Amino acid sequence: MLDASVKKRVLIVDDEEIIADTLALILNRNGFESEAAYSGDKAVEKALVLRPHVLISDVVMQGMNGIEAAIRISESVPGCRIILFSGNAATADMLEDAAAEGHHFELISKPIHPRVLLDHLVA
Repeated sequence: MLDASVKKRVLIVDDEEIIADTLALILNRNGFESEAAYSGDKAVEKALVLRPHVLISDVVMQGMNGIEAAIRISESVPGCRIILFSGNAATADMLEDAAAEGHHFELISKPIHPRVLLDHLVA
């Protein structure tokens, strides 16, 4: 259990930099310690240093997609809560494939209103 005095660390991943940066800014202004990454590869690198409590990642990205990154991060940062977000219909198939391999992640629709995201993080 996370000590209430410790800021929850959140890593946000989206290849659309404006989305990742905006969400990180919103979370930082609301009591979280968050950083942005713009690719799956960079997210894995940052996760090893940041050791996030939560990963919020887009699914469809060039190179390593969000599900692949989530699997690698969940293996190297046990207990990290994984929240994937996507506006792409093909995401459901990708999540089913991951689930068949034993990886289960939360999914929220994109775009998401910041208040909905904040509510989701404290739930």
